Amino acid sequence: MELFVAGSSARAAAELVGVQPNTAIRYFMRLRQLIASKLPSFELSGEVEADESYFGGVRKGRRGRGASGKVAVFGLLKRGGKVYTAIIPNAKTETILPIIEEKVEPDSIVYTDTFRSYNALDVSDFRHHRINHSKLFADKQNHINGIENFWNQAKRHMRKFNGIKQDNFYWFLKECEWRFNGGNHQELLRQLKYWVKNTKH
Repeated sequence: MELFVAGSSARAAAELVGVQPNTAIRYFMRLRQLIASKLPSFELSGEVEADESYFGGVRKGRRGRGASGKVAVFGLLKRGGKVYTAIIPNAKTETILPIIEEKVEPDSIVYTDTFRSYNALDVSDFRHHRINHSKLFADKQNHINGIENFWNQAKRHMRKFNGIKQDNFYWFLKECEWRFNGGNHQELLRQLKYWVKNTKH
C-alpha cells in the first residue's frame, strides 16, 4: 500500500517486496477498484471550472477534440477544492450539460472555454464565463488553469504505465481523482489503510 500511494508501478513494487509481478498487478488493481467504490459523492458550488480532455496512446492525426481512439473525459473542479471526472461518449451538449446540472449547485459561476457545447450554459441556472485561449488572459479570474492542472497531473501519472487498457481506464482515472482530492501521501495512506481494513473481502 505504501508503494502504491507513493506512485510506484506494480512491477517495481513486486521487485521491492519480493512477490511475482502479476500478484502486485492484481493487488494494485484491487486497490484502484476499492478507491473508486469509496469515493464520496459531493456537489460543487461557488466558482467551478469545466473542461474535457482526451486520454490515450500517442497516435498520428488529430489531437484533442475529434481525436480517434482516445478516451474522452469530462471534468469539473471547484476552485480551491475537489475535482470530479466522468468518462463520456462524446463532448456534445446533451452529454455534458446533465453532468453539470447534477454535480454543480445552481447560481454557481461556471468557467469554460469557448467550445460550442457549452453554449447552453448561457441560458441555464448557472452564471457562465468563457475563456478564450487564443487571447492572453485578461485577469486572474477568467481561467480554467485548475482543471487543466489536474489533466496534466493525471496524464503524467498514467504515462508511467506504458499504456492502459480501455477496460481498466476508469479505475486509473478514479485513482487520479482520489490522489488530487485526498491531500498528501500520509493522508492518502491513512485513508487507504482504513478502507482496506473495513472492507469485507
